[in-house]
Amino acid sequence: MVDLWSGLVQAFWLVVTFNSELVEIALRSLRVSFTALLVASLIAMPLAAILAVKRFRWRRVVIAVLNALMGLPPVVVGLVVYVLLSRSGPLGVLGLLFTPTAMVIAQVIIIVPLIASIAHQSLRDLWQEYHDLLISMNVTQMQKVTTLLWDARRALLTAALAGFGRAIGEVGAIMIVGGNIDHATRVLTTAIALETGKGDFALALALGFVLIALAISVSLAIHWLSRTEREGSW
Repeated sequence: MVDLWSGLVQAFWLVVTFNSELVEIALRSLRVSFTALLVASLIAMPLAAILAVKRFRWRRVVIAVLNALMGLPPVVVGLVVYVLLSRSGPLGVLGLLFTPTAMVIAQVIIIVPLIASIAHQSLRDLWQEYHDLLISMNVTQMQKVTTLLWDARRALLTAALAGFGRAIGEVGAIMIVGGNIDHATRVLTTAIALETGKGDFALALALGFVLIALAISVSLAIHWLSRTEREGSW
């Protein structure tokens, strides 16, 4: 009990004094996750809007696949990306393995289905309201997609925040493709795993506090946005 209390006190002290190693790891985590979120959103949200607006032969199959991929094991994604980026892989010449870019690629693959699925549900409901109006105005498919994306921006932000929460809490895939290299690819989740294994519970707890704070902030933001959207619709 004494060791646990001592570890908690040290962890709290590391957080309030902005320990340099802790800050470095936290900022790297945010940079990697925000970059992955931006790329994933640029892919997932237009895709979700197209699936809501356009009718084509394999539409239901694509939607089902996206929903299924929401539960894709991150370690499998990490393994696939590792094989692709390894020296013997098709993209090995790029030299991206064990870099933040490889971590971003893995996180993008993980969160695109999540963002697209959540966004599609909101856009599908909105399309039912807008369908007759937009059809009568004889607008193009691109204009339909643009209109839906703009008017559903709050719901899309909620989907994006859900993707960010998934990305920043990911450990398996980025451990594989990033290598958990100090001052290069070490992020919050991989650092927690490493420091726990080393027995440095103070730093591990401090990293955990930061990660929990980020997760809570994301959850509160999602709750606030959802409540704002409901009040705005009344």
